Amino acid sequence: MARTQGSHSDITGPRIRKAALGLFARHGYAAVSMRQIAAEVGVQAGALYNYTPDKQSLLYRLMQDHMRDLLSAYGELDQPKDASEALRQFVGFHIRFHMERPDEVFIAYMELRNLTPENFAEIETLRRSYEDALETILRQGQEAGLFDIADTKIATLAVIAMLNGVMTWYRAGGRLSLDEVERVYWDMVCRSVLA
Repeated sequence: MARTQGSHSDITGPRIRKAALGLFARHGYAAVSMRQIAAEVGVQAGALYNYTPDKQSLLYRLMQDHMRDLLSAYGELDQPKDASEALRQFVGFHIRFHMERPDEVFIAYMELRNLTPENFAEIETLRRSYEDALETILRQGQEAGLFDIADTKIATLAVIAMLNGVMTWYRAGGRLSLDEVERVYWDMVCRSVLA
């Protein structure tokens, strides 16, 4: 079989994942075929199978990489002892980390429904680890009398949902700078949890 013009014998998994990421984010996982991914990379469709067994594996790997990067980056931060400072740090970190990765964020939240049950369970475990970090902060603030929260699990999910909303509307060069957006969101989160 002839090679697609522009293909290279040194094609790598990272190029395939990058192409899949862009296509899944633009068109949705269900609408993208392996043939489209191959065309984006510039190889014959059969060549993809040297790097990934199937499209589901690509989706899972993209989500897994995103969640591992998120957990790793958050884990590298010096965690403040004060719950209010820790919460402020979490808000800023979440917004900035996700703003730099709009395609990964879109896929990580919108394409969960397309994972197999086994893959979904593994991604959910990683997501829970991140949620647990925030819930720990909220619980510590509650125990210190800083926060007044009826249910820390629900508050955790609400804060993350609020912060994820930034990715749907924020545009660089718009009315507010990212610093201003971060301050506004910190104020909203703070007001929702303060005792």
